[in-house]
Amino acid sequence: MLSPVETIKIFESQPEQTFAPGEVIFNNGEKGTVMYGIIEGEVEMYIHSKVIEIIKKGDVFGQGALVHSDYLRASTAKAKTDCKLAMLDREHFLFAVQQTPMFALEILRSYSDRHRRLKEVMDALGNI
Repeated sequence: MLSPVETIKIFESQPEQTFAPGEVIFNNGEKGTVMYGIIEGEVEMYIHSKVIEIIKKGDVFGQGALVHSDYLRASTAKAKTDCKLAMLDREHFLFAVQQTPMFALEILRSYSDRHRRLKEVMDALGNI
């Protein structure tokens, strides 16, 4: 079975993009037109100027903007290291979901895994 990043690379409509450390990939509140898969590097996710998680090679992010009617980003993403990202626009995202249902399941699993990790950290800090 293909990972979400491998599937994105197959269906991507745009060339891979690179980001230098500290470079903003997207900002909270911006309209999003693509989701991302990390081919190389690490990305920091921020809410209210605080790092909430660091995601790595194989992870996907930014899909929320493709599934919400307002297309808005709910966080800020910055490259922590040199990054190479695959990108997938909404049209190709929907096509990938229709043509390869396991892609949708893997996207949900990736999101769920990240949510669980974040919850574990919040629980450990006593914030939930």
